[in-house]
Amino acid sequence: MDKIYSITELAKELNITPRTIRFYEDQGLITPQRVGTTRVYSHRDRARMILILRGKRLGFSLKDIKEFLDLYVVDTTQVEQLKVLIAKVRDRIAQLEDQLETVQISIKELRDIERVSLDMLNRKGVDVDAV
Repeated sequence: MDKIYSITELAKELNITPRTIRFYEDQGLITPQRVGTTRVYSHRDRARMILILRGKRLGFSLKDIKEFLDLYVVDTTQVEQLKVLIAKVRDRIAQLEDQLETVQISIKELRDIERVSLDMLNRKGVDVDAV
């Protein structure tokens, strides 16, 4: 029989708060069983939480994550999930590449400002090594 987790056990195992788990439940991303008023989480719920957390860490929206998870219910061959995943991954890579370019430009501009400022201090006789 598969291991069953309480919300506290699952939160501790995944290094998140019970509130985070309840949030994802409220968003419809996981649907734990209930024993009376107590939520109980299956191995499947744990696996979904791991995928949700990974998706968030990689910058995917909750909508994207939900769409991907919902495909597991519809297509047991995983063909559609993989196609959707590839498209979403490619979009995310493009977004990150754009962000990287912006960050690289900002770093160059800041280094230029730093260089000019250090030159100005140096001309004023200030020891720039102490800055």
